[in-house]
Amino acid sequence: MTYCLGMLLHDGLVLIADTRTNAGVDNFSSFKKLHTLIDEPERQIFACTAGSLSMSQSVIGLIQEGLPAGAGGEPAGGLGGGEVTRSLRHATTMFRAAQLVGEAVQMANATVGRALAAINADAWVSILLGGRIGDAPPVLFLVYNAGNFIECTPEVPFLQIGETKYGKPILDRGLTFDTPLHEAVKFGFLSFDSAMRSNLGVARPLDLMAMPRDRTQPILERRIAEDDPYFDDLSARWARYLHQATESIPNPPWMDDPG
Repeated sequence: MTYCLGMLLHDGLVLIADTRTNAGVDNFSSFKKLHTLIDEPERQIFACTAGSLSMSQSVIGLIQEGLPAGAGGEPAGGLGGGEVTRSLRHATTMFRAAQLVGEAVQMANATVGRALAAINADAWVSILLGGRIGDAPPVLFLVYNAGNFIECTPEVPFLQIGETKYGKPILDRGLTFDTPLHEAVKFGFLSFDSAMRSNLGVARPLDLMAMPRDRTQPILERRIAEDDPYFDDLSARWARYLHQATESIPNPPWMDDPG
């Protein structure tokens, strides 16, 4: 299993993905799941993938190589004009980019997915797609296995894929659209720390991408290793503060005085 998190905030976009892949309790390995799809002056697009590794790699390969042109030789989906293949370089908006990624998922389902399903193997993929094109602000989409997608909104400023349940409560309690970017990264790390403590299918190294809304600020990309001192300290502090907070809460009165 895996866990990927995207947070869309007033100050920018954060994507975090673990690298754990397993095919049984005795077969764990690591693969990169946070992908740089395109990084050019006028467009920066990233994706996190969860699901079957072969499906994920097929979708990323299709996106990077470009999808075939539409019927009659014309590019479909409103992407560019006249090219033999359609790629993210010709997407005019992030919505068009999400459409292209959705098509790639459908194509992978029709080939790799069908072959995997025939042998009763896992045959699904979900994707967090985030980035910006032109002068538009960063946006975040969740692309489902069917190729359809939804967009992240300020009301619930995060999207998750993979093993989501353990890392969701802290985000529900603390993260808002106005959370500063550096605070959001801390919330993200605490979310992953919770997931890793409860599920062996989520593990470091983690890959992080933080894209400030301010274009004068650089995009941060960093790998959080298994022995990363900051993450270790954050995890230890959080456990200690939880114990301290619990001790500071009054005991249930009906336990102190049963009568």
